[in-house]
Amino acid sequence: MAASEAAAAPELNPPQAEAVAHVAGPLLVFAGAGSGKTRVITYRIANLVARERVAPWRILAVTFTNKAAGEMRARLERPEMLGPVARDLWVGTFHATCAKFLRLFPEAIERTRSFVIYDTTDQKAVVTRALRDLDLDDRRYPPKVVLSRIHKEKQEGRGPDDMSLDSFGDDIVKKVYARYEQALRAANALDFEDLILSVVRILEAPLDGSMPADVVRAKEALEKKFDYVLVDEFQDTNQIQYRLLKRLASRTRNLCVVGDDDQSIYRWRGADVRNIRGFRKDYPDAKVVKLEQNYRSTKRIVASALAVIAPSPTREPKELWTDNDDGSPIRLVAVADERDEAACVVRTIKDAREAGISPKEVAVFYRVHAQSRVLEEALRAVNMPYQIIGGTRFYERAEIKDAISYLRVLVNPKSDVDLIRIINTPARGIGNTTVERVAAYASTQQISLFEALRRLDDFSEDLGTAPRKRVGQFRELLLGLIEESKERPPADVLRMVLAKSGYKTALEAEDTAEAEGRLENLAELEGSMHDYAAEAEARGEAPSLDGFLERVTLQSDADTITGDERVTLMTVHGAKGLEFELVLLTGMEEDMFPYRNQEPRSPEEMEEERRLAYVAVTRARKHLVVTHARQRQIFGTTRLGVPSRFVSDFPPAAVEQLETAAARAAGQAGRWIDRDSHRAPTSWRPQQPAREVPREPVREAGERYVEYDGADAPAEGAALRRGSRVVHEKFGRGEVLKVVSVGEPAVVAFFPGWGEKKVLARFLRMA
Repeated sequence: MAASEAAAAPELNPPQAEAVAHVAGPLLVFAGAGSGKTRVITYRIANLVARERVAPWRILAVTFTNKAAGEMRARLERPEMLGPVARDLWVGTFHATCAKFLRLFPEAIERTRSFVIYDTTDQKAVVTRALRDLDLDDRRYPPKVVLSRIHKEKQEGRGPDDMSLDSFGDDIVKKVYARYEQALRAANALDFEDLILSVVRILEAPLDGSMPADVVRAKEALEKKFDYVLVDEFQDTNQIQYRLLKRLASRTRNLCVVGDDDQSIYRWRGADVRNIRGFRKDYPDAKVVKLEQNYRSTKRIVASALAVIAPSPTREPKELWTDNDDGSPIRLVAVADERDEAACVVRTIKDAREAGISPKEVAVFYRVHAQSRVLEEALRAVNMPYQIIGGTRFYERAEIKDAISYLRVLVNPKSDVDLIRIINTPARGIGNTTVERVAAYASTQQISLFEALRRLDDFSEDLGTAPRKRVGQFRELLLGLIEESKERPPADVLRMVLAKSGYKTALEAEDTAEAEGRLENLAELEGSMHDYAAEAEARGEAPSLDGFLERVTLQSDADTITGDERVTLMTVHGAKGLEFELVLLTGMEEDMFPYRNQEPRSPEEMEEERRLAYVAVTRARKHLVVTHARQRQIFGTTRLGVPSRFVSDFPPAAVEQLETAAARAAGQAGRWIDRDSHRAPTSWRPQQPAREVPREPVREAGERYVEYDGADAPAEGAALRRGSRVVHEKFGRGEVLKVVSVGEPAVVAFFPGWGEKKVLARFLRMA
């Protein structure tokens, strides 16, 4: 199919075709889960290039993961779409796109083109050093907490001088923030937030003669760069990202945003759902298109997802629906505890494999990372391969960080964080005292550690004879590596560094299984460099060490998912944008999901938990298994479990309620599951429903207050007795322990997180 036919393509339904065909002016696309939004964006780009004759280099498409960007580019490069011309498009994440901008105009931000990008570990090290320089106790001011506050300020577009000093300790944070910025500038480095904030500052710079010529030149070039800007997952943008988009599209107003407010789940890292909900206020003339047909999931899964999200009072109205088959019922499984749950997960995966479902099409979700330990133990016990996403990533392993630090010093010797990491790695007899003396001299002279090494003769007597000799040898090693790394392919540079630094020899000398594993990881790093080089050459770009290091730093958790035959374990937050044939959603109990720590949840937090549950359900294509435990040991305590409020939202016609043998034997599940015989979720063949699943969400009955007539018996059809499940507006879901009378009907009930409470029956409703 030619790209010029994109708008009329048979693969597009009417709303999709409407979004693709729109050309001039702002466009807002509300895209429900599984509704084909990536297809819309790619066809829209193809239509602009082939039919509207827009030059591809004048189009910017922004995604939230490198994986999504790669998939979008691959689609556009297909012969039936744009073919090789798609290579001229700007397609990438916010951070990668801004890094590309800044390498074109580094002087505008007081950097050189070889600036490095510090990851979270590097940033924390810089904050720790700043606290030390300011003579502040890092126990009183934890670096992680201070860094989090700095990130928040940058996400709102504020520098140290713009901070509001409203809370205790803000003045300290301001001082650390200022020192942190000085350190980054001296190291020719940027952090993640700097990448976007720096471009926004360039674009928002006034043209009144007060700005340096480098800033003015960069501003004019960026404002003229793009005729069309398209952004995916718009609901996940923060304020500074939205400011960037508005500025880049200010000349033409051809800003297309695609997203779903029902899937806004990153409030905790700055995402602002008001961006998508308020887009029409900023652009009153925006065309609005809603994509509501789900192509991914079965009718039962879609009906359940809509039933979960429908109670949200602030969402943009959307009615998700599908023409797919009804599919198998959602398996709602009661388990005794977290170990019974893990055993149930293992059995379910085994049954699925026997039914022909590939392990790579199976995912196990949980709300918090702490839940993964028991699941991992159960999978390892039966030698079932798995990959865990969001734990210790490959590029965060010690040996990989060491190698990357060597490579970054070769590219940017001013990076103090990296130099400190490698100065005694492998061990060279350079102790902490020696390093501190070198750092003190560098701080006094306001120079980098590398420059201090160059001036070693100026303060060598402060070190002593032996330390001076060792530091001098390290300096000569670095100078030699820098010289020999020029004009060499990235993989060759890595091999040279590992050999000449003695790193590889030191690991080989250990002759342990752990050392062998580290050598294998380093070999895998070299393999990733070859992959990068091949991809760069395929795009017509020259592979470089700078390019590889930037790719490594900007990788997200989702980018690390492999296509191996392994089950995937991840938090629901990490599952965004993914889909699997079988999803096992674990830990669906009150206070686990929706999650609550010791503080009461705000309405905004509860709404995000509901959206998170919606995302979890919509990741499943054909099969969804949901588990909830009667009790769970986590965070060092044992919690009594009440099924999540989101579970009760599932339409009854879409659900099959089950219990494990352990739950039944303990006499636990019978209280909340009306099931006479035990069944295990072992069948994965499509089943015909007992009755048609309606498109509209089916609500559970019992939306009435419980009344009590003085006896421990049903009243007006509602059972109020020991073991009844009830809901209280403040305390949430609980279980009746006994029925009492205090002049009017009342109960003593247990509410997770609150304990036992005596409550008047008129303030309760049946769960």
